[in-house]
Amino acid sequence: MVSSLITNENEIREIMLQIHAALREKGHNPVNQIVGYILSEDPTYITAKDDARSLICKIDREALLGILLENYLSN
Repeated sequence: MVSSLITNENEIREIMLQIHAALREKGHNPVNQIVGYILSEDPTYITAKDDARSLICKIDREALLGILLENYLSN
């Protein structure tokens, strides 16, 4: 079965920037909310504003974690 989740780093980055902006606009702490989602896989950590909740569900969490770790370790 082919996964339909997004794994491309550039696509993930663009989506995460949109999600970050939507969370900030709603007055949330984007980092805390995104971490909550990653740890729990509960999409309610992400606002529905600007379709952010739907977008985060399209991202492969394992790919996202890998990208985050690679970027953290390379900086």
